Amino acid sequence: MIKRIFLLLSVLAGIHTAYAHRLAFRPLEFQLGESKCFLLEGNATGQDKPWVWYAPTLPRHPDPSHTWYVDRLLAKGVSLAGCDQGEVRGSPKSVEVFTKFYHEMVRRGYSEKPILLGQSRGGLMMLSWAVRNPKRVGAFAGIYPVLNLRSWPMKRNLGPTLADFGLDQDAFSGVVDQHNPINHLAGLAKAKVPMCIVHGDSDLVVPLKENSAIVADRYRKLGGDAKIEVVPGKGHQVVDGFFKSTELIEFMIKRSAQ
Repeated sequence: MIKRIFLLLSVLAGIHTAYAHRLAFRPLEFQLGESKCFLLEGNATGQDKPWVWYAPTLPRHPDPSHTWYVDRLLAKGVSLAGCDQGEVRGSPKSVEVFTKFYHEMVRRGYSEKPILLGQSRGGLMMLSWAVRNPKRVGAFAGIYPVLNLRSWPMKRNLGPTLADFGLDQDAFSGVVDQHNPINHLAGLAKAKVPMCIVHGDSDLVVPLKENSAIVADRYRKLGGDAKIEVVPGKGHQVVDGFFKSTELIEFMIKRSAQ
């Protein structure tokens, strides 16, 4: 009897874990190789259905903090989707898997130019894919995104970064600038991909200056359109300034309609 109760609790816990990050919605979930993907359908019909590609997609991301954005996207017929590869940092291998996910979404009738939404380390995932696929990006949006491999990945999260690239520290140090997406923004600027980012000026984990600010500065010098909404006095945290940004949601909805 005790074993049966334990088994039931384990099953229920598994169900909770599977859907805890899916807000109040039950998504379509599908497998792509070893990666679990999710799709929250915005009830759009036909081909070229607009969608926002969110990262990081992990067992608990996205989570209830994203409800405000998701409600408004779905109300406008914009779907939200993502692909869980685990803790990747933009290596060629992880970019390749994301490309397979992109093709799968297009095969399912979704737009060839999704809006990329990268939060925290998801920013690095999305920007690394975007700089290699500039003509497949409708816009880039970020919530205090990691964008610079020389910032949080090397300073505070080196182990998973090395694991993603399959290199030791010495080898990675020799090629980091080659893989750093902040050095490869020209294609996005040429494709006229706009950017909109919200970032706190007191972020000690993912510093504004080393990430969003440097990207915006370089992007503008290349002729690109980059807007940063700086949230004063806030760091790497869940507050309305980041998760209820009118500017960011209007940007994503507007770009999804184009």
